[in-house]
Amino acid sequence: MKKLIALFAVSTLASTAATAGIALSGAASVSYDDNGSAASATTYDADITLVGTAGGTTFTYSMDVDRASPATTGADMATTIGPVTIAADMFDAAESVTDSGTGNVKVQSVDTGVTISLDAPIGDATVGLDNSGNVTVSGTWSGVTVSHTSKKGGDTTTAAAAIAGMDISVTNKAGATTWSLGTTVSGVDLTLNSKQAITAAFGLTGNTMTVSHVAAVATAVSTATTHSVSAVKAYSTVAISRDLTSGAALSATYSSKDDSLTLKASVAF
Repeated sequence: MKKLIALFAVSTLASTAATAGIALSGAASVSYDDNGSAASATTYDADITLVGTAGGTTFTYSMDVDRASPATTGADMATTIGPVTIAADMFDAAESVTDSGTGNVKVQSVDTGVTISLDAPIGDATVGLDNSGNVTVSGTWSGVTVSHTSKKGGDTTTAAAAIAGMDISVTNKAGATTWSLGTTVSGVDLTLNSKQAITAAFGLTGNTMTVSHVAAVATAVSTATTHSVSAVKAYSTVAISRDLTSGAALSATYSSKDDSLTLKASVAF
């Protein structure tokens, strides 16, 4: 018999302390979900980020601490000298393998390295060049923002604009075109994209209700630059959320994907 109660509680601690150019921030959460007809599960997450700044140079170190032995998740340094930006990625591990949004993986590749980019404004456009040979030209003309990147493996061109109350974005990557459209009709925020995914959000007696339809996804294998994709049938979700005067937020979400009900209490400060 389907569980009658689902509780998904998230507590987030986000505090920042700065001393002599050093900032420390952190976040932690614990969650419980009934997972529909599947076994319920409890998950934990705790992360710490340290940022050191000296003049125009910034060093960022991040660590995952919800385990017996804390693990490094990132180490990056960046500096700017006039129009030249130098960025160094000094950590190579699972950070380059797993897509945190889907849990899917891509082919392992070494992602450490140094990127040197030069941003040179030419009229209303900006030209950028990095050490991999990618050239990017971007700018805004007549309210339309356009960016074009010429690189090995396929060029990418993106155009975005707000026209007649609609936010429109079109992207062409290596010959494949995708688009998204967002607008507000009678107080309802609507979004639609080329994958046939639709979202509608509107106020409901002090709450916010969001109804979403997620389009089916076909299986795709991983490459050195893209993550693998697992096949998913189309499904819908209905979420009701409310912000409390105490600073916390409550929400309830039903998903037809696995017939699950999730109750969530969260706080961030």
